[in-house]
Amino acid sequence: MRYPEGGGLTPERRAFREGIRLQAGQRFAAGEKTAVIAKDLRVSVRSVERWRRAWREGGMEALRSIGPANSPTVTDTQFAVLEEELGKGPSAHGFEDERWTLARVQTVVRRCLRVSLSVATVWRLLKRHGWSWQAPARRALERDEHAVELWKKEVWPRVKGSRRQPGPGSSSRTKPASR
Repeated sequence: MRYPEGGGLTPERRAFREGIRLQAGQRFAAGEKTAVIAKDLRVSVRSVERWRRAWREGGMEALRSIGPANSPTVTDTQFAVLEEELGKGPSAHGFEDERWTLARVQTVVRRCLRVSLSVATVWRLLKRHGWSWQAPARRALERDEHAVELWKKEVWPRVKGSRRQPGPGSSSRTKPASR
């Protein structure tokens, strides 16, 4: 990753950049030219133009930092609500069986928290809070262990076969019999 927080800037670096934007805002108010500001602050003219546009529309407040780019869209209190809802089980939310899938959790997030997240974001959110992928702990009641063992010992070796034919091999890619 490029930055130490796994993406985005450190709080110190974000504050530094905000300071530069605020300096530019003071110079906008003084009527200085874009190229001069860009040269003095050692930033691109395009950035200064973008900041000036924001300053015209929203004043100095528009130049302030809006926080880290990778801030979680679901707060801890919202996640506590989500955890409570997930604890009720899938059938309480209208799903036919008792399996949580990422798509189902995504639906619950959308319904309960009114937040739209991608499936990948749902997975990262759950993982961040200590949830993990789970496999069923029990086998099907209908499973016949004796029949499974018999099939593994008798049928599977015949079906599987071997990939390599017994006998001498050929270094040629084409076999003489195929011509």
